[in-house]
Amino acid sequence: MRSPNAFKPRIPSPRTAVRFSAVGALVAAVVVPHVRRQLRIPASVTVTSTVAAPLAIAILWPRSKPRDIALFFGQMWAFAVSHELPYDDPDRLRERLRIEYPIKIDRWIGRGSLPNARLQRSIHAGPAGPTVTKIAAWAHWIWFIEPYMAMFWILARKNSMFPQSARQMAATFDLGCTLYFLVPTAPPWWASENGYLREVIPHESDHEVDETVQRVMVEFGEDLWGPSWTRIFGTLDGNPWAAMPSLHFATAVMAAILVSDAGGKVEGAVAWAYAGTLGFSLVYLGEHYVIDLLAGAGIVALARNAEPLTRPLVRLINNRLRRLEAIAAG
Repeated sequence: MRSPNAFKPRIPSPRTAVRFSAVGALVAAVVVPHVRRQLRIPASVTVTSTVAAPLAIAILWPRSKPRDIALFFGQMWAFAVSHELPYDDPDRLRERLRIEYPIKIDRWIGRGSLPNARLQRSIHAGPAGPTVTKIAAWAHWIWFIEPYMAMFWILARKNSMFPQSARQMAATFDLGCTLYFLVPTAPPWWASENGYLREVIPHESDHEVDETVQRVMVEFGEDLWGPSWTRIFGTLDGNPWAAMPSLHFATAVMAAILVSDAGGKVEGAVAWAYAGTLGFSLVYLGEHYVIDLLAGAGIVALARNAEPLTRPLVRLINNRLRRLEAIAAG
């Protein structure tokens, strides 16, 4: 006859329970974003699943440079997914889309004319147009690796500064993504294509001009990459209404600050030169308004100044994670 204890379910050890939960969180972080549309998973659940990935990585792997890199890219994966979430329902997002306020602000900044249109009129069709367009387009494309290269440089050059630098860079991405949810805003090229810039305004010479803003990068990309452009651009281009603030400019500025903080004088100068070039390029290419860039700079200032205020919370989270790490390590 069997002992009554034989029918009792085995309770997993704390180590097994913690590790199992962490592995499950990692799997969910990968799977949920890919099936969210088919299964109609709420955005809040998708965001939670991706945000849990860095925590799971911290629990499963011992502290080391590879883990620091994995944590940062886990955070970037959460951003990449969250950035696209509002556009899962374009019709609903379109109802909240803001179009006219950046046009009004930028016309005020440009003293009656959009800076985008001014640059394109004066440069794009002129003799310097092809060269400027090439530099601007490549500056835009390089952004897809530039902030991460800056973080790798800090990790290699001054490892002790990497955690704080990674937090500030991640905070910049996260703050911008939050505004994408709250205030979906159309970029200048989209406003132009959809007729919001067709009104005729008086120019300095009293001539009448139509403020059309072209998406110059697309024209250049089609000529450069040919048939491959559609596939390349489809991979890089996601939510078209994530324009305010410009995270391209914000993260480039943050990278320049962080590299300079880490003691790289030459590297910092290069990073600042790149940020300035990118800012010009984004306006010239029709990707962003000037106000988008200014808002991006504001995001950087907020992320930097909030660092001391968030340190108690960071310490609290680290302490909790250390306990879970110890349990998971057995």
